[in-house]
Amino acid sequence: MTDLADIADVGRDARRGGYSRHGFDRAELELREWFGQEAARRGLDVRTDRNGNLWAWWGEPGPGAVVTGSHLDSVPGGGAFDGPLGVVSALRAVDVLRAKGFRPSRPLAVVVFVEEEGGRFGVACLGSRLMTGAIPAEAACRLTDPDGVTFAEAARRAGVDPGRMGRDDDALATVGRFVELHVEQGRGLAVPVGLASSILAHGRWRFTFTGEGNHAGATLIEDRRDPMLPASRLVLAAREAATGGARATVGRLVPNPGGTNVIASSVDVWLDARAADDRRTREVVDRITAAARSAAADEGCEVRVTEESYGDTVHFDTGLAAEVSAALGGVPALPTGAGHDAGVLAAHVPTAMLFVRNPTGVSHAPEEFAEAEDCAAGVVALATTLEHLAR
Repeated sequence: MTDLADIADVGRDARRGGYSRHGFDRAELELREWFGQEAARRGLDVRTDRNGNLWAWWGEPGPGAVVTGSHLDSVPGGGAFDGPLGVVSALRAVDVLRAKGFRPSRPLAVVVFVEEEGGRFGVACLGSRLMTGAIPAEAACRLTDPDGVTFAEAARRAGVDPGRMGRDDDALATVGRFVELHVEQGRGLAVPVGLASSILAHGRWRFTFTGEGNHAGATLIEDRRDPMLPASRLVLAAREAATGGARATVGRLVPNPGGTNVIASSVDVWLDARAADDRRTREVVDRITAAARSAAADEGCEVRVTEESYGDTVHFDTGLAAEVSAALGGVPALPTGAGHDAGVLAAHVPTAMLFVRNPTGVSHAPEEFAEAEDCAAGVVALATTLEHLAR
């Protein structure tokens, strides 16, 4: 836990609580520098790929490498474990292997993906999506943060050339197998360490309601075209549509211009929807969209719906999962509703995920937690896995 303590003051959010660390912002850049120093201290060769992802190599990079790692960014006001635990555990696993005199017979790398949470630019797993070609570089570079800074501008300030961004076949070709350790984001584990079996289909949609801005005191109710009303009905529709294990959430709603005594001229609402498969997820979103269009029409407003990101159901490589489970003496496997870089890579290379128990079940919030003993068990499990795969 000492490494997590070393970065505990980076990116603290005094207003929200927890941490706000986003792709290429001051806090994330400080953490990237910390990672480079920690990797160099272990004699690892640190490189930055064309999309801004960091790679720390034990051995010369080449095909068939065993790769582990996670991310260092967070959601706004997130917890201390989501992302950093996987990076810290990967570095500690290298320490464990070195201490026992292990030398990998194939290259081994620790990777840190940029902007996994999408907390700044709105698209999750941006670093891994760019690397695999799941998002075109041109579209990624046009993404903007709440201050109007584009992803291209932020990358350039961080020393990454946006003109070179895009699918990176060279980087992909080095990855033989990828294993990501992560704190579990629920209460599904009764033991310290488990495996992920799958990730629910999930995506993000932006609903833009447009009405007529006006004076809150001088405009009669019957004369209003207030986009806040259909926006609020969307929030309720999301809850009503989330049945049968589906999840639908509105976590962000932004009125324009945002004055207390002003009827908004427009309202942007972001919907996060997840379900067991593509068909069910699309059904949930279609139901919510229909409710949003009806509510907008009732208020004399218009609504535009934009799909900002989407990922179909991910089933992790069953052969690799069985191999890892056997190396660990048998561990439980469970599905997860949370997206990860491992889920993006799973379409291209054999991929597995290790989970560390979360006794509170809380994630994406300051109360996120894992016991020190469970974190240590996670390091040992990851080291055992890497030793088995890199023999």
